[in-house]
Formats: sequence, structure tokens, C-alpha cells
Amino acid sequence: MRSFSRISGRWFVFFLCIAASTNLFALHNRAPVRRKRPVQPVVRRVRWNPVLRGSHESMIRQNEVIDELQLPRIADDEQLLSLEVRDELVPVSETPALRLAPHLDATRRYCRRWTREFVKDVSEAYYRRFKKPLWVTSLVRTVEQQHRLRRTNRNAAPAEGEITSSHLAGISVDFGKRPMLPSERRWFDQYVLSLQRQGLVEAAEERRQACYHIMVSYKYEEWGAERERKLTASAQEIN
Repeated sequence: MRSFSRISGRWFVFFLCIAASTNLFALHNRAPVRRKRPVQPVVRRVRWNPVLRGSHESMIRQNEVIDELQLPRIADDEQLLSLEVRDELVPVSETPALRLAPHLDATRRYCRRWTREFVKDVSEAYYRRFKKPLWVTSLVRTVEQQHRLRRTNRNAAPAEGEITSSHLAGISVDFGKRPMLPSERRWFDQYVLSLQRQGLVEAAEERRQACYHIMVSYKYEEWGAERERKLTASAQEIN
């Protein structure tokens, strides 16, 4: 019995050693686990190179026009209504060629007379070309309104200083970009650029806001009248 026990014990130790060596061999020969690297999102950087590029210098020029004409930066609704009653600010109405953004309050659908002439001309030219209206997203603003806007839109111009928003004097207009196709934007860029080169507007395509900002010089009214005289004279010569 003792001999049998010793033999059994030896066999037990023998099989135990084999089992241990097998596990050890498996550990050494186990294929390494390959960890997948996290996939980094691909960020495509689109080069920003607009035809109508805004600048600090452009903002200064806009304010120089306001100071030259001695126009007030409209402080509040009371002053705004006073200017509208005296027809120093004139209403902008919708036409087949022009739409006003629904968020524009009735008292904010006003601007200076020469600015309205520009809005009328560019919208009619755009409509003749593309058979669709331009969208106005902003006209006159007050200093109070500009302060509120700055709280939610850090891209908005200041309400005080040498580069205040020209909307405060009622000489500027914003046109929405979203309804425009690329070909329509290219046409619009060239139309406005031609006027800017003549010193009639200061324009900027906004990057963070989907709009074009355009300040209209008081010289535009005289320029438009002269253009009409030339067109009338040309038509009379043909007849």
C-alpha cells in the first residue's frame, strides 16, 4: 500500500508539472493583443478669402462718413421714432425683388434715403438676373440694441468708440447669404465690389454671420441720379 501511495504521489506530481509547463508555454506563446488607436476626426480647414473683406480701416472710414455728415448714433427707441417721424429715416418695403427678415421689428425697417436707393437698385438687378429676391436681415439699430447684440454675438461691432457699428446711424444694410447659390454670390460680390472701388459703399462678407454688411455713402444718391440722367439721355438719342 505504501509503495502504491508513493507511486500515485509521483504520478500526481508528474501530471501537475506537465499542466504547469503547458500553461506557462501558453502564456509565452499567446499572440500579443493589438490595441486600436483611436481614430482622430479629420478637420478640413477652408481657406477664408472673400472678395469683400472687412477690416479695421474700413470700420474707421464708415465712422468718418457718419461724423462728416454729423449723423447721430441713435441712442434708443425714442430717438429712433423721432427720426422716423421727421423722415430722416425712411421705410424699406418688401417687393418681388426684396424680402425683409421676419425678426425685423416694424421700427427697424428703416434707413437713410440713399441707403434705401442702393437696396432698391441692387435687389432689382439681382431679381432681373436670378428671378429671386434678396433678403435684408438688418437695417437701422440703436445703441441699446447694439449692446444687447454684443452679449450674444462677439463678432458684432462696438456701440461706442472709433469703430462703432454704422447701423447706428441708419446708413447700413445686411443681406442674408444663406438663400444665395455660389454663382449668385459671385455676381453679388462683383456688383458690390464695382461700387466699392468708386467709393460709394464699404462692404464686408461676414464670416461668422451669414450675411453681407454694406455701408452706403451719401454720394450714392447723387451717383444714382447722374446714372439715371445718362440713361434717359441715351434713350432719347435712340428715339
